Amino acid sequence: MKYVVFTTKHHDGFCMFDTRQTNYKITDPSCPFSTNARANITRQIFDAFRNEGLWVGPYFSKPDWHNENYWWPNFATPDRNVNYDIKKYPERWEKFVDYTHKQVMELMSEYGPIDILWLDGGWVQKLTDEQILRYINDPGYKFRHYQSQDIRMDELVQKARIKQPGLIVVDRAVPGKNQNYLTPENEVPEHMLPYPWESCIISGGGWSWVPDATYKSPKQVIHMLADIVSKGGNLLLNVAPGPDGSWDAGAYQLLEQVGSWMKVNGEAIYSTRPLAPYREGKLCFTQNRTGSVYAIYLADENEKGPPPMIWISSLNVPDNASVSLLGSSTALKWEPIGNGMFIEIPEDLQKNPPCENAWVVKVSKVGY
Repeated sequence: MKYVVFTTKHHDGFCMFDTRQTNYKITDPSCPFSTNARANITRQIFDAFRNEGLWVGPYFSKPDWHNENYWWPNFATPDRNVNYDIKKYPERWEKFVDYTHKQVMELMSEYGPIDILWLDGGWVQKLTDEQILRYINDPGYKFRHYQSQDIRMDELVQKARIKQPGLIVVDRAVPGKNQNYLTPENEVPEHMLPYPWESCIISGGGWSWVPDATYKSPKQVIHMLADIVSKGGNLLLNVAPGPDGSWDAGAYQLLEQVGSWMKVNGEAIYSTRPLAPYREGKLCFTQNRTGSVYAIYLADENEKGPPPMIWISSLNVPDNASVSLLGSSTALKWEPIGNGMFIEIPEDLQKNPPCENAWVVKVSKVGY
């Protein structure tokens, strides 16, 4: 892992940090955990991950269903949107905007260096009347009480970057300058995307903890990671803590095995870029900054080692290129075939591969 995004506040409004804007928080005396020395969990997590050299980012929900200036008890709550007419009660909405700004700025000012501000709840955004009608009349759209919910994002981002220069902002699902990268949810795009992006995907159960969760297999996650990175994206893998804050054993086992694979093959993932055609059969391609190419062979369920021969039709390789399997010091024999190449995998590497689930062939240089 290179960064962590921690849920400081979800749509329900409960705060996992010591905000001064509400008592609906983990550090309030009415919360049993408040007596724990580590009650300000957001600070503990950010400090711990930062000390390991990782970037940190607060997930923060723009909608807040606990705040009376968003869901006013005077009215029913027909969907996830603010439940009153903002044009009729502008002073109430302004109180909510002020509340949101103050909470975000607490996170930006009091929790050390922050690298990513990950804002969820894209329906909280400024809309024109034309955009509102388009949403309302869309038969596939689930919200029917849509209205412009302007929380002055430009102003908020400007203030945040004064405190945290270089901050990456993710205003999810809101097109424009404050959505610094896109976040497809629980899916991997079919094709390479020409802009920064990150797939946020559940590792097991749900976004929040569920009992007896079934976790993805290491093979599933490794293949998914290779597919995402070959298309230029990042993988944000969700792990949900249980009611007591602990993780399921299945989560630890999954991450341990993916980590073991990364120790062998990390150079094919970190600091790489997409390389057309991105995918060829069971191969995913990445390229490092010096020009070396990695062909990640995704194993079938019954494959315990790489095949005797790997054919790559889409790489034009010069005669003086060297080829190897990551995790092995053995130089692989290869020969050009048309515009591609055949790579021979020795029998000992087939039977005793350096890792499981996927194997990476490194080609030192390619032609164009």
